[in-house]
Amino acid sequence: MQKPAECTTILVGKDATIDGSTMIARSEDGGSTIIPEAFIAVNPKDQPKHYKAVISGQEIDDEDLLPNPLRYTSAPDASGKNGIWAAAGINDATVAMTATETITTNSRIQGIDPLVEEGGLGEEDFVTLTLPYIHSAREGVKRLGYLVEKYGTYEMNGSAFADHDEVWYIETIGGHHWAARRIPDDAYVAAPNRLNIDFFDFNDEENFMCSSDLLDIINEYHLNPDYQGYNLRHIFGSSTIKDAHYNNPRAWYIHRYFDPEWEGEPGDQDQPFITYAKKKISPEDIKFLESSHYQDTKYDVYSTTNTEAEKKLFRPIGINRNFETHILQIRNDVEEGIAGVQWLAFGPNTFNCFVPFYTNVTTTPASFQTGPDFDLTKIFWLNKLNAQLGDTNYKVYSALEQAFEEKTMAKLRQIENETDRAVKGLTGRDLQEKLEEANQKMADLTYKQTVALTGEMVKDGHSLMKLKYDLLD
Repeated sequence: MQKPAECTTILVGKDATIDGSTMIARSEDGGSTIIPEAFIAVNPKDQPKHYKAVISGQEIDDEDLLPNPLRYTSAPDASGKNGIWAAAGINDATVAMTATETITTNSRIQGIDPLVEEGGLGEEDFVTLTLPYIHSAREGVKRLGYLVEKYGTYEMNGSAFADHDEVWYIETIGGHHWAARRIPDDAYVAAPNRLNIDFFDFNDEENFMCSSDLLDIINEYHLNPDYQGYNLRHIFGSSTIKDAHYNNPRAWYIHRYFDPEWEGEPGDQDQPFITYAKKKISPEDIKFLESSHYQDTKYDVYSTTNTEAEKKLFRPIGINRNFETHILQIRNDVEEGIAGVQWLAFGPNTFNCFVPFYTNVTTTPASFQTGPDFDLTKIFWLNKLNAQLGDTNYKVYSALEQAFEEKTMAKLRQIENETDRAVKGLTGRDLQEKLEEANQKMADLTYKQTVALTGEMVKDGHSLMKLKYDLLD
């Protein structure tokens, strides 16, 4: 059975960030069943030498499991019953990958190149089969494209890659085709659950890549509805009522945040793929957006003045089904050994805190190595508990959460800054040990602060219970 996964991706080029880093981010959202997520380091000896997909049954042999895999971080499903679902990580060559953003399609391309129901690959497989074998973002696009062409896919999805210089976004098209675009250095992208790439230049091989016969298919089957140029969203994607209520408003809110003068309505179908912010973008900006629920609009689900119809009109980014969210940051102002940072949060983003873990490590903190069962020693379950408690009275609990997040983030930033200075000149295992110590310190701090938040919420919520009878009632 395929795990539902509906996400929100944000990509930022190096000249659009506050510190010159590249950043690719995504919330990994699931369905009605809670799916515990973990954070691990996959060392070369742990990389499968023979791979079998759980969902499709496809087996991958030594020909495509290349020798000498790189070490990489991973955010897999804790149970593994539906496969690995590695989600996101940064490898030993300081290349980042996130996969996947579930996207839309239309019957025209499905009638030409149907999805591969048996034997195809998908979100369960892509990170495990790609990230250990690539040395640049561009190389990641080519390898993932190769896998889609050879084995096919049973779903439409988008993935992103980043290295020190480039950010790329790739979308699958039909069962065996794909297209990718390089994000300009000074731009950002908001990509919800729709086919996102719009303008495509088949003659610009530096900034656009695709399967070799994609243009031929467009022309042969008369797929282009536009009089001029090629807009892949028009050609291969959708423009439905669901897009107007489920997908487009999330992109609209992100654009509105980065540009207060942004024009248009939440449901607009043709919001651009490549966009430009009015300020430089920080990890804190991305955290706010991945936690957002249309604050300061009439669609805010926690508003006490909006109507119930308004609050239910559009799907927010921050939602109960956020199970794992990451920002993969490749920094350009530090030494190579500490350039990769995987900002990570578990559970609904409106009630959690991102932790900037170093990725040049061979192990991860135990509190982030979630098990499948409810366990309050694991940050995933603690965050879920706080989110469900906080949801009962957002007006009361949100102030506590905001104070917790700001205080915790400041202390995590302090640990990161101190570590960056302390490890200068270190290499190899000496460096990794220091980074593992820093990661453990950040995990311990986050857990302690999160427990304290739980305590404050319980204290403030005591007098709000309906099950009460005061002496002076």
